[in-house]
Amino acid sequence: MKRNTAHLTHDLNVVAILQARMSSSRLPGKVLKPILGAPMLAHHIKRLARCQNIEQLVVATSTREEDQAIVKLCQQLNVACYTGSLNNVLDRYHQAANHYQADIVVRLTGDCPLADPQIIDDVIATHITQGNDYTSNVEPATFPDGFDVEVFNIEQLTTAWQQAKKQSDLEHVTPYIRNTLANKKGNYVSPVDYSHYRLTVDEPNDFVLVEKIYQALGRQGQYFTNEQIYQLLTNKPELAILNQDTMRNEGYLTSIVQEQHNDANDK
Repeated sequence: MKRNTAHLTHDLNVVAILQARMSSSRLPGKVLKPILGAPMLAHHIKRLARCQNIEQLVVATSTREEDQAIVKLCQQLNVACYTGSLNNVLDRYHQAANHYQADIVVRLTGDCPLADPQIIDDVIATHITQGNDYTSNVEPATFPDGFDVEVFNIEQLTTAWQQAKKQSDLEHVTPYIRNTLANKKGNYVSPVDYSHYRLTVDEPNDFVLVEKIYQALGRQGQYFTNEQIYQLLTNKPELAILNQDTMRNEGYLTSIVQEQHNDANDK
């Protein structure tokens, strides 16, 4: 994809918060599973380090003992790390954003180790140049699941932290912002729709695919682009079907169904 925005010059403190935890229900410990001899999260952080429009990258994990392994990895990589609530991820984001004095927050998740710095930079640039309250590349999604980027202002994050009550809003951070608070929203669109590809890691088959992509394109530690990933999956369609039976945003949808079930029982 041709880059359509350059590095921005501005006075805003853009803080990317990468949420990560060890207690995944479907694939425990996934963020530290090794790929080519290094933890998946280390590969992810290395890719994010190429972003030009981020002033500060912060890994946000929980205060639980098992997540100390993530804290130690961040120390080894000299990457900022903030610990907070396990289940109230909205609070974790709010505390981390304030600690690092963010003006704009970029939400990234630790299950997306193929995150593309070019796409992230472009979503940030779109947000700033359009003066949006919330900007993403998922409404509608035209990029693969695993390239998701959400950008919002500290004011919206603070208000959501003050007002949001539903567990799904607390766990998934942005629903209250994008559905209730954001008056001006933007969406960064891929020129070609690649949303049928699944490049996030929730299930064992997801990890198998991501590992094969790294083995094919990054065996010597070299950086590879989103275009190279698309070309690989086009040339080897047997890879893309490894994990096509998993629904996009399954975790969030499960939270909504559980809330509806609880509401019905309360009536």
